[in-house]
Amino acid sequence: MTRIAIAQLIRAYRGQHRLTQEAFGRRLGVSPQAISKWEREECYPDITLLPDLARILGCQLTDFFREEA
Repeated sequence: MTRIAIAQLIRAYRGQHRLTQEAFGRRLGVSPQAISKWEREECYPDITLLPDLARILGCQLTDFFREEA
């Protein structure tokens, strides 16, 4: 089964920048619980958030859809 890379990108970014889920959520206008769910792959960010998420993470939109084994 393949998974998209959003969770890994968010976790890596937060770790590099020492941001809490709360602080990262504030930057996107979402709750810390939403960030937690994204990182645990329980759900994915709303598609309308992807451009802002890519800008904050410093990546391309296509990076979110890279499949990982």
